[in-house]
Amino acid sequence: MEVTRKWWKRHRHGGGDGDGYDDERFFLPTVDDLHPMDTQEQEEMIRSFEAAHVQQSHLWRGVFAAFLLGYVGFLIYSIFQQAWHPWELRYHAYFMEDVHQWMVITADGVAILACLLAAKGMLYSSRSQQNLIWNSWYLGMVLAIFWLYYMFRLPKFRWDILWLPFGPLGAATVCLYVDRLLEDSRQEIRTLQNYMYEYKRK
Repeated sequence: MEVTRKWWKRHRHGGGDGDGYDDERFFLPTVDDLHPMDTQEQEEMIRSFEAAHVQQSHLWRGVFAAFLLGYVGFLIYSIFQQAWHPWELRYHAYFMEDVHQWMVITADGVAILACLLAAKGMLYSSRSQQNLIWNSWYLGMVLAIFWLYYMFRLPKFRWDILWLPFGPLGAATVCLYVDRLLEDSRQEIRTLQNYMYEYKRK
């Protein structure tokens, strides 16, 4: 950007002093920054990429895990309310005629399990732990089918409780997406490392 500004400045205020400046002002200045990086510079650059990736990974995994744990706290409150004051919560009261109380409590318990699995999968970067997010997604799909089945049986479809079927499922889907982005970023850094090692072997 600085180079462009200098060129435009020269172009606007061009001189006519006859010393060749008129011809020179029509050429962009160049900077000799195309020299190859040595091994130490490459290693330092890759280490900086790795450090930035670790920092960003911890940040975003922590953010989504905290969101999931907050949702778990809400679901625990919902279970206690349903157990001690049945059908007092509006989003449970809609199903009073079709669903047993224990079924609602069980469904909220399964939603808690799904969110805890997703949160644990987000907090750890090992592939075995990240598979927990897929288990959370499957549980979320079962919950979505359960709630949608009874929602379609209501006299009027209630859009305000659409989070019941799609809350855990949507959370697990977002976690899978974030996890994939972070994993792709780590693979790109590994690719750079492989290129560097290949160049050193040659």
